[in-house]
Amino acid sequence: MNRKGSLTNRLNVLRAEKGWSQKKVATLLGISRQTVISIEANKYSPSLMLAFQIAHLFDKDINDVFQYHSEEEFLDD
Repeated sequence: MNRKGSLTNRLNVLRAEKGWSQKKVATLLGISRQTVISIEANKYSPSLMLAFQIAHLFDKDINDVFQYHSEEEFLDD
């Protein structure tokens, strides 16, 4: 059985709290601004390494930045 789910994040909220632009966050992380935009829009799930780097940048636990939401639907293999 595979469990479906989705990943959401608080990147835009944390960025706003710091007063940082998407470009600044991208520069600090060494990624493109488009990647930041896609992560904030929940259209791109970052690698585990990048997720930890984002959390570290904002001095947060990874669970304070990213949240996994499990759907109750199960699929048979």
